[in-house]
Amino acid sequence: MIEHAGGCIDYDEAGTGPTVVLVPGSCSTGAAWRPVMAQWKDRFRVVTTSLLGYGGTQERRSVADTDIAHEAEALEAVIRCAGCPVHLVGHSFGGLSAVAVALRGRVPLQSLTIAEAPAPEILRHVGEYRHYLAFRTMSDAYTGAYQAGDNAAIEKMIDFYGGAGTFAAWPQRVRDYASQTTPVNLLDWASAYDFDLTPDLLTTIGTPTLVLWGEDSHPAVRRANQLLGQFIPNAATAAIAGAAHFMIATHAGEVAGRIAQHVVRVEDATAAPALA
Repeated sequence: MIEHAGGCIDYDEAGTGPTVVLVPGSCSTGAAWRPVMAQWKDRFRVVTTSLLGYGGTQERRSVADTDIAHEAEALEAVIRCAGCPVHLVGHSFGGLSAVAVALRGRVPLQSLTIAEAPAPEILRHVGEYRHYLAFRTMSDAYTGAYQAGDNAAIEKMIDFYGGAGTFAAWPQRVRDYASQTTPVNLLDWASAYDFDLTPDLLTTIGTPTLVLWGEDSHPAVRRANQLLGQFIPNAATAAIAGAAHFMIATHAGEVAGRIAQHVVRVEDATAAPALA
């Protein structure tokens, strides 16, 4: 745990080797990455954390202030605690928060991996309103249902990402945690819509980047991540076959392999002597 001026922040680490910081998405904690970590068998020094309002990480946003900079500041504290340049990996809202860290440029990143970031604003900026409205329709219905007293309203959001029946198939304790953290997730969505992510902004990211999405994910999610890969200079991209949004659990082997390849490629390029 990191004691920080803005509140406590989850911090755990294990293993040796290149330092990889794994950021989970909403409604979860660093434990969400265990299936991926198990694939690596201590190949890397892995640092895990939780986003604001989840696990032991204290919330520092409010309905009146959902600036994604708050998430970025917490992740920057994690990276500083790691004590070296890191390979930053974020899934879902953790991926969008990782983009914010890369854009701010306040901590040393060796590489960036974005997996299924909810990036509706890039869709709006390029005029892909059908996909943008898919996000808006879902989040508006979800928010409205919760405000009307539906404590299980988050099912609408989970099934948007994973397909009909995804939420119902989760273990009861996982469903309970998602429902209990709905107010935090609503702040996450406000942060995502407030993050004015433009093509020009993305072109300023100089960190070697990998963007992943699920082949079977919602079309709006796939397209948003394709655009991230298009506008971030020299980004590598990959669609995970047969996967949807929750790929770090359902397709941990392929996700772990893709991330590891990216990390090793960047490590090798950094270590290679400069040509005379």
